[in-house]
Amino acid sequence: MPESPRSTPSPDRPRQDTAVSSDGNLNEFGHQISFGEAVRVWLRIAILSFGGPAGQIAVMHRILVDEKRWVSESRFLHALNYCMVLPGPEAQQLATYIGWLLHGVKGGLVAGGLFVLPGFLSILVLSVLYAGFQDATLVQALFFGIKAAVLAIVIQAVIRIGKRALKNAYMYTLATTAFIAIFFFAVPFPIVILTAAFIGLLGRYVHPERFTIIKGHDAPEEADHAIDTMIDSGEANHTKATSNRAFKVLAVWLPLWFAPLIVLLMTLGYDDVFTQIGLFFSKLAVVTFGGAYSVLAYMAQEAVQNYGWLAPGEMLDGLGMAETTPGPLIQVVQFVGFMGAFRDAGLLDPFTAGILASLLATWVTFIPCFLWIFLGAPYVETLRGNQAVSAALSAVTAAVVGVMLNLAIWFAVHVAFGEVNTVRSFGIQWLLPTWHSIQIASVVLALGAFIAMLRFKVGMLPVIFVSALLGIIYYLLFGGAPAS
Repeated sequence: MPESPRSTPSPDRPRQDTAVSSDGNLNEFGHQISFGEAVRVWLRIAILSFGGPAGQIAVMHRILVDEKRWVSESRFLHALNYCMVLPGPEAQQLATYIGWLLHGVKGGLVAGGLFVLPGFLSILVLSVLYAGFQDATLVQALFFGIKAAVLAIVIQAVIRIGKRALKNAYMYTLATTAFIAIFFFAVPFPIVILTAAFIGLLGRYVHPERFTIIKGHDAPEEADHAIDTMIDSGEANHTKATSNRAFKVLAVWLPLWFAPLIVLLMTLGYDDVFTQIGLFFSKLAVVTFGGAYSVLAYMAQEAVQNYGWLAPGEMLDGLGMAETTPGPLIQVVQFVGFMGAFRDAGLLDPFTAGILASLLATWVTFIPCFLWIFLGAPYVETLRGNQAVSAALSAVTAAVVGVMLNLAIWFAVHVAFGEVNTVRSFGIQWLLPTWHSIQIASVVLALGAFIAMLRFKVGMLPVIFVSALLGIIYYLLFGGAPAS
């Protein structure tokens, strides 16, 4: 029997905020979740969006699926699977997708925009300080306790999603294969996801009952989730796909993306630093499959060697900022743009030029993300009830577990060690930490957070707060944070 919205919380679901009730007035979107409440939740998620995509997806899963019960497990994973095959930061796009499901375009704009805002403001301040003082150590130390807590959340999310998605040997095999392909052979995320989808389609004809783990519209466990109830009731007109809606999306978002580039080309010329930044990061937004690290080497080579915007060590410093602040890791583009314009400001004040370039780099990086979601999400939603799609997505979800495990291990190694190298030989790669760079304080904090959440069911916010406080105390007592 499906769990009642008012039943006793299970170990996997520490608290439930019932999102659906039989009384009360429905809003224009067919549910009772106010836009103001959603804004507060999205802001909370944005502030807690540490740890790269693994940590960010884990935080959203815990809040939206387990705590608030706004979206079901299957719909959350359905949306995630779509975002995984898009260029750009999948976690930010997932927030945009679910925000759009809740409150239409304005919901998607707020969810996706707030996801970026804390990181943007943090890196902007750090960029100014860095350009002026060449030191962001204190700020990095401020966040290292939070990173340890987020690691515990990441591991917990992998365990939870794994329990629900890996129901048989086929799913375990897909998850394991996906992990090996990414972790040891650096196979691009989209190829892993698309291959898994193809296997799911074939598996439907071999063992259909074993390849339909992710259910469609009729899954009974979704009855008490606001978004699923809204859509199944036929109230969600804003999610319906039409050609007219698609044309409107293109008519709005393509000009928003390209208009600044056209203006820069016409007024400043092709060789101006602002034009170069706009064009380069627009191109990067289209090819950034698999997150920031999939294109980091290419971005570093272009920014350092071809354009001369940064020195090699400065690129690593910028990545450190993105790693230790909220928001997508791809936000490092903002730092690169800032430094490029700061050093080639022309008639502008260097700091003014840097701030404007930060805005430009962020704009051309994230505007395409909104375009992909608002254009494609309605069509993705129409496919949820299709049995073939359900089989494909069940296989994709199993592969996503392997992908998240890869991200979790990557994140864990970088939390535990200050220096980590990627070694490649005979077509295989692996992470090789420098053992003397182990960060004992981070390891202890992460273990403590994991035990508190998994064994004693302590809430996410208290764990993050205590971890951050202990991190600051460590810095004050010992005069510095672990090397990063």
